[in-house]
Amino acid sequence: MNSQIRELLKPEILNTVSGLELVARIVVEGFMSGSNKSQSVGAGQEFSQYRSYQPGDDLRQLDWKMFARSERYYIKQSEIETNITVKFMLDASHSMSYEEGGISKFQFAKVMIAALAYLARKQSDTFGLYVVNDLHIHSVEPRFEQQQFMRFLNELIEVKSESTWKKGNGLDHVYNHQGKELIIFFTDLYDDNNDLQHFISRLKTIRNEVIVFHLMGKQEMELSYGGSFSFEDLETGQLIKADTRAQQKKYVDEVTQWISASRNWMLEKQINYQLINSGEEAETVLRSFLTIRKKLMR
Repeated sequence: MNSQIRELLKPEILNTVSGLELVARIVVEGFMSGSNKSQSVGAGQEFSQYRSYQPGDDLRQLDWKMFARSERYYIKQSEIETNITVKFMLDASHSMSYEEGGISKFQFAKVMIAALAYLARKQSDTFGLYVVNDLHIHSVEPRFEQQQFMRFLNELIEVKSESTWKKGNGLDHVYNHQGKELIIFFTDLYDDNNDLQHFISRLKTIRNEVIVFHLMGKQEMELSYGGSFSFEDLETGQLIKADTRAQQKKYVDEVTQWISASRNWMLEKQINYQLINSGEEAETVLRSFLTIRKKLMR
């Protein structure tokens, strides 16, 4: 994450609505200033450009004035709103408190969710928030109104990573999908008895798109500590002693296999999987997200 944003990730800034909004705006505007416009094109109100007619195009989009002048058929393209509901979901189990470089996975997820919600608001999308662990389910139901973003941020700064991932009971209203939806889930995929996998599988329907951002730290993936350490499971408190130099290869092999199996399982379910290093540039994550979304909308 770049130094400007890292400087803002202090509790006194990040744990306020105005502070989180500032971070989100800096992330999005930094991304927007370094990339081309990313809106989809189709039938809309604001003119963008002309292109030649191709078989299969909607005849209602033909510009007859251009035909009168050129005797050629042209389609009038325009930038449009996506008319989609975006549901942000956050794993708030205690394992998300894992920290590297002064930034926890939970902090990183909050920043990215705030930035993506800021972008959704700019694109006039309806958006909502669901934060889940075994103690609480916090929700801001999807709406499109002026105060939604402030309500969204206020809920986001209040939630904490604690306890474990919630088992299946009590999640029914989270699965209530209506119309075209984009579901974006931030998680580290740590759970017992495949509860998270079951949750993710129920998110996907024929009508919606699901993107899972799998958050892991660099050292967490590589075990690159170089010595003997005691590691504590954040959710159970269990301590495990390990010589990282002797066990690194086996550990990395097992993590790689787990990541590969998770990716393949989601691919089979037509769920988009993206592995995210929690120290990665926020703008890079945004660009990857929009690239995936653009492909899905083709």
